[in-house]
Amino acid sequence: MKSKVEKFEDLNVWQNAIDLSIKIYSIFQPCKDFGFKDQICRASVSVPSNIAEGFERQYNKEFIQYLFIAKGSNGELRTQLYIANQLNCITDSDYADLLEASRKVSAQLYQLIKTRKEKFK
Repeated sequence: MKSKVEKFEDLNVWQNAIDLSIKIYSIFQPCKDFGFKDQICRASVSVPSNIAEGFERQYNKEFIQYLFIAKGSNGELRTQLYIANQLNCITDSDYADLLEASRKVSAQLYQLIKTRKEKFK
């Protein structure tokens, strides 16, 4: 049986987005391209931050809007991962792991948006 979600920290998608952001920070910590590192770290932080901000809003419509923003930031992050991989800024293994984690978060966001649209009108 699923436990009731009472705070944004209870959301699996938020937890996974936090984990992804921490991995991004760890992997890109030694990166010497500070502009690129800043951009990819900002995108990674934006995902769980927008989930949290939307959750704290008063209306379901606002929450959904912030979930879409988080999904967009996750797409930005994935694009930057493609670039990092092409420029050999990360190992193939890290790239594959981060890409998989990002896709998982994207799928979770899609499902949460769908659920919020259908069941919380």
